[in-house]
Amino acid sequence: MARYVARIRNLIPGVWHADSNIPSQGVTVDMGVLDYGKDKIKMSFYNPLDPVPKYDFYAKDTWSGRIKSTRPSLDVLRKPVSKTPEVIRCMLNIWGVIMYLRLPWITSQAGIKVIFPPGGTYFMISRSLGPELGAPIGLLFAFANALACSLNTVGFAETVRDVLKVRKIFKYYLNLIILVFFTIYIYIYFNILASTDKPNQLFILPAEIFVENLLPSFRGKDGSFFRMFAIFFPSATGILSGVNICGDLKDPSGGIPKGTLLAIFWTTLSYLLISVTVASSVVRDASGSLNDSLALNSSIHCSGLGCKLGWNFDQCEQNNTCSFGLANHFQILAIVSGSAHLITIGIFAATLSSALGFLVSAPKIFQCLCKDNIYPYIGFFGKGYGKNNEPLRGYMLMFIIALAFILIGDLNTIVPLISNFFLCSYGLINFSTFHASITKSPGWRPQYRYFSPWTSLFAAVLSFVLMFLFTWWAALITFGIVLCLLGYVTYKKPQVNWGTSYQAGFYNMALSFSMSLTGVEDHVKNFRPQCLVLTGPPNVRPALVDFVGTFTKNISLMICGNIIMEDEKSSFPQHSTDMLVDWLNQRKVRSFYTSFTADSLKEGAHDLMQASGLGKLKPNTLVLGYKMNWQECKPESLQDYVNTISDAFDSSYGIAILRMMDGLDVTSDLHSAGVCFMTGQNKAPLLSANPDISDDGSDEQVRSVFQTKQGRKSVDIYWISDDGGLTLLVPYLLTRRNRWKKSKLRVFILGDQETMKEDRKDMKMLLKRFRLEIEDIVVITDVDKPPLVKNLQRYEESIAPFRLSEEQAGGDVHELKRLSPWKVSDKDLEAIKPKVERTVRLNEIIKKNSIHAALVVISLPVPDVTCPSSLYMSWLDALSYGIHCPALLIRGNQENVMTFYCQ
Repeated sequence: MARYVARIRNLIPGVWHADSNIPSQGVTVDMGVLDYGKDKIKMSFYNPLDPVPKYDFYAKDTWSGRIKSTRPSLDVLRKPVSKTPEVIRCMLNIWGVIMYLRLPWITSQAGIKVIFPPGGTYFMISRSLGPELGAPIGLLFAFANALACSLNTVGFAETVRDVLKVRKIFKYYLNLIILVFFTIYIYIYFNILASTDKPNQLFILPAEIFVENLLPSFRGKDGSFFRMFAIFFPSATGILSGVNICGDLKDPSGGIPKGTLLAIFWTTLSYLLISVTVASSVVRDASGSLNDSLALNSSIHCSGLGCKLGWNFDQCEQNNTCSFGLANHFQILAIVSGSAHLITIGIFAATLSSALGFLVSAPKIFQCLCKDNIYPYIGFFGKGYGKNNEPLRGYMLMFIIALAFILIGDLNTIVPLISNFFLCSYGLINFSTFHASITKSPGWRPQYRYFSPWTSLFAAVLSFVLMFLFTWWAALITFGIVLCLLGYVTYKKPQVNWGTSYQAGFYNMALSFSMSLTGVEDHVKNFRPQCLVLTGPPNVRPALVDFVGTFTKNISLMICGNIIMEDEKSSFPQHSTDMLVDWLNQRKVRSFYTSFTADSLKEGAHDLMQASGLGKLKPNTLVLGYKMNWQECKPESLQDYVNTISDAFDSSYGIAILRMMDGLDVTSDLHSAGVCFMTGQNKAPLLSANPDISDDGSDEQVRSVFQTKQGRKSVDIYWISDDGGLTLLVPYLLTRRNRWKKSKLRVFILGDQETMKEDRKDMKMLLKRFRLEIEDIVVITDVDKPPLVKNLQRYEESIAPFRLSEEQAGGDVHELKRLSPWKVSDKDLEAIKPKVERTVRLNEIIKKNSIHAALVVISLPVPDVTCPSSLYMSWLDALSYGIHCPALLIRGNQENVMTFYCQ
């Protein structure tokens, strides 16, 4: 016997002592106290080698730094000791109201030197950055186009007002607008360059004027560089006109880049030439009165550039009453050009064409947003009419928005608002191209040879900075709107798949982080229960899914595994995976789903345990439902179920088995609710035809107890055997969730009446070191009392169908058990009798103490390899029978998962 004990001691160093007297392991059991010199180690009645929770299993020796004592491994517990575009379109929109009415004024403020530095959208952003950012920007961009319409309309009205002040030939101008706008633009442009001499209002190209207007001279409330930039910026918003009509282009991919770049080149050149022309021929301040001219030999004292050229503008400059000149007269191009009528016609053409262009593009953008069905209540405006699917309702909406801003009537007020919205859109366009580049998605293949992602990033940052430099309060409002819309889309998670760069980015990050984790050794402080849950189709066992999803959400890995038997494979729909993943998402369960075809449950579970996961993101805990029909099912099915549990232990997995009074399978509930099922050859439910079951309790939703708030009920933990702490960790993680945060943890341990206070004190110290808030610690001292006769009789009736008959018992028992491993002999029952009596008694204690509990957690016994499957299941049944609330039988893999050390 001494040699036998010594062999056990060699297997479990630091615990066993050579002077011990240990009974042989098998199906026999007896709870007792082993005296190893100075130490007394109590054993649970599950197994003579299975100790109760002990402080020394977690504490380190002060000198060596090693764990003082080591609990037996699963291998020891399991086995006996003897076994081992469009150029024109863009140019028409860029040559707009700003060029005619504000460009000379901006030139006077900023100077020629400052003027020269270089200064389908929704679809591009949304399909690149996803609906979260694409949808808010699409809404803002459509709104910006509506504002641009009002901008050009106000510019048109401003010109009409000035014209009507001096001339009543309004009908004449309106009739001329019917001319081709682009032809008018070209003619007007050359007309501006061929200016006329109107000396009381301007001067003709003296070098002094050019030098005077070379440097900035900011004045008034709008007198700053960024204010000038903000007012000028809308003139450049026409660069996306080709993109906005990409659906009407024959070759968008070729026409848009070429047309846009050519339009930018020619319009930029024209803007610069016009600025130089007016800045070389017009002084900043002039009175507009011929009486301010100086005679050739005049003795009147005056100052300024006008005095050198024969004009005295001192009085109006000093009184700030000058009404002409670059800095004061917005219609200066009409004065400097060869024909003022053509300038007025140009303004009409520019404002009306641009206003109409924006009024057309805004509803088109909004219609695209409506069709994506991301925001509620806006689909009404997206309905198309006629052959071209025109959004007539969208036109009316944008007309009303434009009209509201037209009522402001001040061009300089409207412009900064438009600049902010457009800058936000441009910033995200640039960011989307940058993001698509750095994620290295194979689908991102830009054809422009000079493209650089860093240029895009610089432009994006510049756009966002300019928003605040232009009008900080408008920028804050813009970002506030974007964040609100972003939050809504993020919360609702629209069911769209656009192949965005964010998807590519998430893939890259996941791959990178997974690879980086492979080089990091596991540490007990970072242990997480990463669960492989044998749910079958998840919607058939929602309580099991909800339970595991509750304590793993945003904390650890959860994989729902569906093992499909070979005879069911042909009946299982090919699209089932997508439908079941949708069901998990709609139920807000953060879990992967995988299916596996196998000949048996054990084979499928074994393959899933071996193949599931990636690197360190790999399951370490197997979760399955309790087999409610273990007495009625085929013996082979029972054997398969227990073999699956045994194989998980052999693979060093933790095991958790969830049992509920009414079972976990809700097939009958779904059938009664009218939900159809597709079945395999064994008539087992495979998939609900209605995967859109939501989590709000509506329609055919089958709610589980884990979806309701538990209030102040307790979570009772019966920590019978020390498993490394998984029995404590899972309930603790559960109480961190909102639905369980008011629940109190109670711990029940086994002990003796004589040492009850000491046992409670030791456990209290251990739990305190674990930093767990435990409501109460209860020491069970009466587990050795005999159970009620009726409960023991119920156990015997449950195992009776699996007993060997007298005739069978008289034959070769070993051969019979080899052929039918679920069969139980009288010898087996006699050997396990003490264990059974304590198990039945513990079940009575649990039902008495935990009558008001929300969840009961019990240490799961480890099956011996020689233990028949029916005997093990009867053991589990006796332990968890009749508990009114969900019961979780759980066992770690004997490795520490909790620690009270910082290192």
